Amino acid sequence: MKYIFGPVSSKRLGQSLGVDLLPPKSCTWNCVYCQLGKTKKFITERQEFFPREEILEEIQEAITANSSLDWITFVGSGETMLYKGIGWLIGEVKKFTTTPVAVITNGSLLYLPEVRKELLSADAVLPSLNAGSEALHRQIDRPAAGLTFRQHVEGLVAFRREYKGRLWIEVMLLGGINDSDEALHELAAVLKEIDPDMVHLVLPTRPAPEQEVHLPSEERIEQAIAILSEVTTVVHPVKGTMDLRSAPDMLQAVTAIVSRHPVQQRELEKAIVDCFPGESDKVSSVMQDMLATGMFKLVDHDGDPYWVFNTEPD
Repeated sequence: MKYIFGPVSSKRLGQSLGVDLLPPKSCTWNCVYCQLGKTKKFITERQEFFPREEILEEIQEAITANSSLDWITFVGSGETMLYKGIGWLIGEVKKFTTTPVAVITNGSLLYLPEVRKELLSADAVLPSLNAGSEALHRQIDRPAAGLTFRQHVEGLVAFRREYKGRLWIEVMLLGGINDSDEALHELAAVLKEIDPDMVHLVLPTRPAPEQEVHLPSEERIEQAIAILSEVTTVVHPVKGTMDLRSAPDMLQAVTAIVSRHPVQQRELEKAIVDCFPGESDKVSSVMQDMLATGMFKLVDHDGDPYWVFNTEPD
């Protein structure tokens, strides 16, 4: 499928069917930690990148094939809310399934009333907030010209006033950048202003193009939880697991996931083991065959091999 990937498993959303609405990489930010690489050209004008009817048709097919979904998650190879018409898609999806709909967004366009309106029927919205100050916002998120930190915060505050669903803020915790007590207290003050239902801490566990991106220590993670918990509920950053057992075509399923974000080799191996219990030789051959296609390459990140999509195959 062109727009659908997964289901993938996460602590936050269980078995989630991903819907990618954008051509890579279409974004309003150039985050230092982005697993998609650097933003070569900022996109700030919303448009219907792909026909909404085609996307809806694929969602219907995928839901029919997967009966045990926990969420349908709209996400983009960049900033999800650049897709003009996402509100229509959410509404149409809700006409044929009771599976809840989540939207992952950096939140940079929430200052626009039309963007906030398109999200009102979603069951959960997960925008980003990685800093409590303009300086850190510019250092971490590196937004396009004209997109300021205060504008970002005011958009989140306005959305909270209008939105009745679950607002779960995502905070990317970066070692040595935004995990100091000062940075965390600034972040807590902004979160208090926004009043989300919950904060999800996330970590830079996947390969990123910037050398200065590092995992925070366990001590800093616990301190972040302690400080941010003073203003809202905080979810500890624990990874989910990949599940390929319902995939009709394993290579196609793995390609759809890896083309959107790197996958830890041991995570992929475990998912394939679950598909072939007791057949260790089969698991090894399946992984070797997939690598032999030239569609993937291995990249080391903090001592762990990751599968990334090979954009320049031999």
